[in-house]
Amino acid sequence: MATTWTDADPYAFVDAIAHPVRRRDGFTLIELMGRATGERPRMFGTSIVGFGEYRYEYESGRTGRSAAAGFAPRKAATVVYLGDGVGTHAVSLAELGPHTTGVGCLYLKDLGAVDLGVLEAIVRASYARLTAGTHHGDES
Repeated sequence: MATTWTDADPYAFVDAIAHPVRRRDGFTLIELMGRATGERPRMFGTSIVGFGEYRYEYESGRTGRSAAAGFAPRKAATVVYLGDGVGTHAVSLAELGPHTTGVGCLYLKDLGAVDLGVLEAIVRASYARLTAGTHHGDES
């Protein structure tokens, strides 16, 4: 089943996070991503706070829609989703501060330890690329 937008309240979702750093970071990201995208936060599925939407198409022909920017508070770290891939942001990531990455995921344990201006610029650039047209991604 594909993940879809829900009517759940993203502020209530973040407020219910037990981990105090994840909760604080969640409210910070709602504000930061709202500025970076110009979009209001919405729940994408049950655990992702998303902003805006983009269409993707893989070489296999598979298509879909997803949040153009978003984050999910997880036990070990908050995940910031970069649908255009973390490699696109290598120079900025070198200036961000402590983080780890996956193909399209940026893992942050504490936003207090990173440069929020750099993070906002990364989110803004990723959002702009993803919403410029159909994103042709890699299914791996």
